[in-house]
Amino acid sequence: MTFKKKIAPTESELEILQVLWQKGPSSVRKVNEILNEFREVGYTTTLKIMQIMTEKALVTRDTESRTHIYHAAVKEKVTQKSLLDSFIQKTYRGSAINLVMQALGNQDATEKELSELKEIIEKLEKNNK
Repeated sequence: MTFKKKIAPTESELEILQVLWQKGPSSVRKVNEILNEFREVGYTTTLKIMQIMTEKALVTRDTESRTHIYHAAVKEKVTQKSLLDSFIQKTYRGSAINLVMQALGNQDATEKELSELKEIIEKLEKNNK
């Protein structure tokens, strides 16, 4: 039996991963500058989190040059799926449909969103035949 390693970054780690996914491989300084556009984060805090992320295999570090460059070691879609699966399991007892129904019930869906949802349902129906 094989088990997939669950990807579970903290909120701060996820912010850093989002920077790396959007901007590509970056130095701690560059990541810290981008984070500071949204909220104040100290350089040493960013450095420490990225060091921990390296230990957790969420990022890799290229030490060839004086300035270390960090790369996301996990894919964005895989991380999103892992986090969503965990959220659905914990919050909705594993029922994705309950999540969808809650989301649709909490706000008005646009015609475009409803159309996209119908397309997804049609694809799922075709795949189940």
